[in-house]
Amino acid sequence: MSPYILDTDTLSLYQHGLPPLLARVDSHHPGEMAITVISVEEEITGWYSLLRKVRSQDEVVRAYDRLSGAIPLLARWRILSMTRDALTRYDALRRMNLNVGKMDLKIAAIVLESGGTLVSRNLRDFRRIPGLLVEDWAA
Repeated sequence: MSPYILDTDTLSLYQHGLPPLLARVDSHHPGEMAITVISVEEEITGWYSLLRKVRSQDEVVRAYDRLSGAIPLLARWRILSMTRDALTRYDALRRMNLNVGKMDLKIAAIVLESGGTLVSRNLRDFRRIPGLLVEDWAA
């Protein structure tokens, strides 16, 4: 079975406990779900940025606590890597001038190479990418 691959925005909504999304994701076996290494990069970069900004000890403790909680969540699903084929696909998508952001194009390239379906609220951008299957489970 082709995997359902959570986009970074969907992963964030899942972390925040959005009920319809939780129900839909949790109705699938974890082996049917995946995330991309790009989403992992975006998630970790976000935590590092937050940690550089916090000032008080309480904020530091909260930020590190939330970071430590994010790691097991990221590890819950298979993480799809940026392979050479995905990188080649990314380069081809970039040359198409689709008016889609670099990180979204990288996610799309990985999803296309995996043969999966992307789960994202960002239908406007992702539907510009030829051949990409995308669904919004947050609606």
